[in-house]
Amino acid sequence: MNMFRTNRIRGFIFSLVAGACLATTPIDARADAGFKSWVSEFYGTAAKSGISRSTYDKAFAGISSPDPKVLEKAAYQPEFKAQIWDYLDSRVNPYTVKIGREMLSKHGRTLASLERHFGVDKHILLAIWSMESNYGAVLEKPDRLHHVPQALATLAWGDPKRAKFARTQLISALKILQSGEVTSRHLTGSWAGAMGHTQFIPSSYLLYKFDADGNGHADIWNSIPDALATAANLLKKNGWQTGKTWGYEAAMPRGVAKYEGQTKTLAQWAALGVTRPNGKGFPRGGDRAELKLLAGANGPAFLMTRNFFVIKRYNAADSYALGVGMLADQIAGFGGMQQRWPRPDGTLDIVEKFELQTKLKQLGYYEGEIDGNFGSGSKAAISAIQGRLGMQADGEPSQSLLNALR
Repeated sequence: MNMFRTNRIRGFIFSLVAGACLATTPIDARADAGFKSWVSEFYGTAAKSGISRSTYDKAFAGISSPDPKVLEKAAYQPEFKAQIWDYLDSRVNPYTVKIGREMLSKHGRTLASLERHFGVDKHILLAIWSMESNYGAVLEKPDRLHHVPQALATLAWGDPKRAKFARTQLISALKILQSGEVTSRHLTGSWAGAMGHTQFIPSSYLLYKFDADGNGHADIWNSIPDALATAANLLKKNGWQTGKTWGYEAAMPRGVAKYEGQTKTLAQWAALGVTRPNGKGFPRGGDRAELKLLAGANGPAFLMTRNFFVIKRYNAADSYALGVGMLADQIAGFGGMQQRWPRPDGTLDIVEKFELQTKLKQLGYYEGEIDGNFGSGSKAAISAIQGRLGMQADGEPSQSLLNALR
């Protein structure tokens, strides 16, 4: 999470040239010396923000070189190339819904308490938890975690595109350490400095931290109540409207696409012929909503209400906010999308992706999780079975392969 995706390091997209340069930058003795010099000199800036020498020394104790994985990850950001349906397939699917309902059962009392206190829908909090850290599973993968001061110092030293952001976040991370909320050893996060179950960047953590379990610390790394409460606090302080939805999937008649980006009341949209795909009317006709066509005029339409834009204060991408809203609805027991995205011919929707992965597992070609994500294991399985069937072994899921297996 981060308060604004424009503030999140993941929101800065490297140019191909800059990315290529970083990908080939060696981390050698000269780099170590330059990094150590940068860290030494940056203390003057930190001191002006009230950071003590002892705090600074704790933050960088034992660190003498930049984190090379941070620069590698900064240079390679494939998610920015994904179509919206592929992005949503990997985040809103039967697997994430299933785990979300399990977490709702497991943490139901906590979630109900937070919903009462902050007025934020508990299903929205679960969806954010899923989107940010896969319900905390990411925190159990050492290769995904970085020491936050080192990661941010690496970006500030070695990534001109993100240097200003990283310096600001490093000061905030040092303030967190100095406050005693967490020890240096436990001050971990993503390559971009996003921390804990709900992935707050340091500056946003300082703004919205909340101690829900009452132990005196807002521990978003280890306390699920604290992490979810901090997320709820962000949404509440940015204007979450209790008891209202994030928006509606909509079907629009020909000619309405010209109103994309405009805001009208739901009653006014209905008067233009915009309906819900299931034929039901819009409740609260006086509520205002913006028309969004996230896949163009040939894709499904959406009427986004105030809460959609509040979610975007967590992450400014439309696709992210839509994913949160759709996943929350499905965890709560409402149906998924009724209209299809304009996928290229021959590609699979999320239900078909799960079906293909299941068949690969049943046939003994795949041993991984049935989660709808086609990583290296799934692609290797596809290549193997394509070869057996006499198809081009490109490792890509397709309608033709699924039909053959059916």
